[in-house]
Amino acid sequence: MNQQKNTTSQIRLPLLLALSIAGGIWIGATFAEPKGSQNDLRAALYKLQEIMTYINRDYVDSVDTNELVEFGITKMLEKLDPHSSYIPAKDASLVQSQLEGEFDGIGVEFGIIRDTIYVVAPLTGGPSEALGIQSGDQIISVDGKTVAGIGITNRDVFDYLRGPSGSKVAVEIKRKNTPSFIKYSITRAKIPQYSINATYMVDKEVGYIKVTRFAATTYDEFRKSVADLQAKGMKKLIIDLQGNPGGYMGAAIYMADELLGGRDLIVSQSGKVTQYSSKAYASKPGMFEEGSVIVLINEGSASASEILAGAIQDNDRGLIVGRRSFGKGLVQMPIDLSDGAELRLTIARYFTPSGRSIQKPYDEGYEAYERDELNRFEQGEYFSADSIKFNDSLKYQTKKGRTVYGGGGIMPDYFVPLDTTMNSAYVNKLFSSDTSREYLLDYVSKNKGNFTKISVEDYYKNFKVSDAMLNDLVAFGKKNKVEFDAKDFAKSKEYLRILIKAHLGRQLYDDSAFYKVINDINEVYQQAIKLFGEADKIASAKTL
Repeated sequence: MNQQKNTTSQIRLPLLLALSIAGGIWIGATFAEPKGSQNDLRAALYKLQEIMTYINRDYVDSVDTNELVEFGITKMLEKLDPHSSYIPAKDASLVQSQLEGEFDGIGVEFGIIRDTIYVVAPLTGGPSEALGIQSGDQIISVDGKTVAGIGITNRDVFDYLRGPSGSKVAVEIKRKNTPSFIKYSITRAKIPQYSINATYMVDKEVGYIKVTRFAATTYDEFRKSVADLQAKGMKKLIIDLQGNPGGYMGAAIYMADELLGGRDLIVSQSGKVTQYSSKAYASKPGMFEEGSVIVLINEGSASASEILAGAIQDNDRGLIVGRRSFGKGLVQMPIDLSDGAELRLTIARYFTPSGRSIQKPYDEGYEAYERDELNRFEQGEYFSADSIKFNDSLKYQTKKGRTVYGGGGIMPDYFVPLDTTMNSAYVNKLFSSDTSREYLLDYVSKNKGNFTKISVEDYYKNFKVSDAMLNDLVAFGKKNKVEFDAKDFAKSKEYLRILIKAHLGRQLYDDSAFYKVINDINEVYQQAIKLFGEADKIASAKTL
């Protein structure tokens, strides 16, 4: 929403108006409050209703009341904490689908290149794949309405192509080397979304599982992944939570229960209302309670990721490798509002088994909180563990007596600095523009048949991105106004080969192919596979 650029008092009006409306949602609850609190709330609501009346009647310009309310509610919640949030009705179903593990739609991964919707890949088992829609197809119209060249956004694409399962949508497709448009009538269906994007064996003993978020289906996916790896001889496990922003707390608890034995405490939470205070323990025989475990985290690992990593660390079950995690230790409860919007209200704090609160400070305000990751980078934290200072008053002990610290994120047992030596501004421009996507779509459309008899393992071991392929990529960059930088190109050439190979592998095969390749340049992963001896020492020690 755009803020009103008027006087200071006018800028405050939306907030006051929103408080009036939002307060009304809870007004019924005030009758259960103590008399003093009840009177204070009634007086505040009356004041806000007065202001709302003046705005509607006397304000100099016409105002969009709904827009002001949406803006005001958002700013009001920022005054509480950084994670209480309001999701407007138009966005609520989309946000929820990302956690539920499925959505209703046509089943394509898409990208917007030069104001046109491109099919990156039809999703396996979805209706688009069944009809023969292909990678590289351009969607020109939807239900008779032109969608190319109109300034379309990702939000627009969701609105056009998602819809109730069983409903139909008509699309016109432009396909390379086909002179006329191809018309499809697609019946929307349930499309699964996976939160475990890669499962593979690193070697004969080590299994790898990449978890990108904690959704409704994550625990079931995790059990299947562990079973698949055990069938292949897995004795040691890497769980990759790098960049995982969290999600459902329950999924993290259930996963921890598969790794922890006895009645190990997994997590506790405490709120003002007693019904929001609880403790979760390991409660059943787990699938992988004995083998070595290493958990990978970084500055993008948050919330449920920190619950799982904290449970493993505090119970001395395995080794945490990487960089300090994000630091989100507040629990939100989703509350459905009458107009279809959703309020996510912080109702408790969670604590790791040793008693640590992982929530980083937010007393300097929302904007300072949002800058925390940038501040960490500028202060050198991503490159040196010595730049991280912990308060001795926040010192805790793991189950076997190791020292750990609270006060903001999970600090890994083994710190791995960020490696930026191979990266360059030129490579970043190739991937932040449409260049890499456009090049890969073009390459796949011309060469996909050459890979039909090549396995993922053969691709990983033997395929190499050629100089000719890199030259073609550079040419696509020039078309997208990415000026060639010879110095950066020379510095990042081998790095660029791996990036292209990884993204190509994703389009030709799946996400496992992507992560198998990209992990060759992931410094945290590369260090972790050397540290299973340390993980075994922690797990097997009686006291430390």
